[in-house]
Amino acid sequence: MSMNVGSASEDDEPQLNNTINTTPLVDVMLVLLIIFLITVPVVTQTIKLELPKERNLPTQTKPENIVLAVNRDGEVYWGAERMPDNEALVARLKIESVKEPQPEVHIRGDSEVRYESVGRLIVACQRAGIFKVGFITEPPAGSATRAN
Repeated sequence: MSMNVGSASEDDEPQLNNTINTTPLVDVMLVLLIIFLITVPVVTQTIKLELPKERNLPTQTKPENIVLAVNRDGEVYWGAERMPDNEALVARLKIESVKEPQPEVHIRGDSEVRYESVGRLIVACQRAGIFKVGFITEPPAGSATRAN
């Protein structure tokens, strides 16, 4: 059994086609693509929600605001004073929470801090009865804020 790859033989036999016909393969792939495009939106089920919009408001500094900072090691600072532990922080926040009007807590977290450390601060504010907790961030590069 052999195959002639050279010129046509002397008997003028038709030359064999040794290429693969890819037209049926392309047809099958296009049908599969259309099926996937139709079924994917049906499979994806989501609950209709209205997500909050991004906003960048300048911080309104009031003397009664409490600024808590967390460094990358998870150490908590009240202003410039380091808090020894979480219970001391809760006790001090409880003293502030009974004031009228209740002060806001602004949390400044290092970009490298673990979320767990910031979460502990939020829980401490909740345990102390603080209602308003905000996060201080830097605006994205290239955005300018206008004063109205």
